[in-house]
Amino acid sequence: MPALKTLLRLKLKKAKRIAVLGVGSDLRADDAAGMLAADFIQKSFKKKNGRPTLKVFFGFSAPENVTGEIKKFKPTHIIIIDSADMGKKAGAVKLLEPERIANVSFSTHQLPLKIMVDYLIISLSCKVIIIAIQPKTLKFAGSLSKEVKSCAKLISNTLAQTLKEL
Repeated sequence: MPALKTLLRLKLKKAKRIAVLGVGSDLRADDAAGMLAADFIQKSFKKKNGRPTLKVFFGFSAPENVTGEIKKFKPTHIIIIDSADMGKKAGAVKLLEPERIANVSFSTHQLPLKIMVDYLIISLSCKVIIIAIQPKTLKFAGSLSKEVKSCAKLISNTLAQTLKEL
């Protein structure tokens, strides 16, 4: 994931407080990709006293429910990790600009992700980075695919390496 690392380094260059928001439903197989990545990130950063300050939030299928907690944290940057159908190979990752997410299918949310992102940008004057993971399956009560599990771990490692270099 060298391209992701390069993009994250550029986007997080002046970050002081980073909120990571994992999104998805663990009831729908690979839709839990964002939640799994957020869990990996939280576990890896408990052991590290790094800069900038990082806090992980779990939004499940209603990420708008944690916007109050995120606002209290006052992040300069928010990283949202979610599964999204981009028509790519399972486990593919793409960094999306907030203004371009209207054309991507984030199908399991109660409120469209674009509305929540716009609200956070206006409320906090922060930068928002969206990391989308291509699911293999969204089957109800299905298991996470090995491609998506591997991708979630790689995202966690890539973010950890990137923050060490800031």
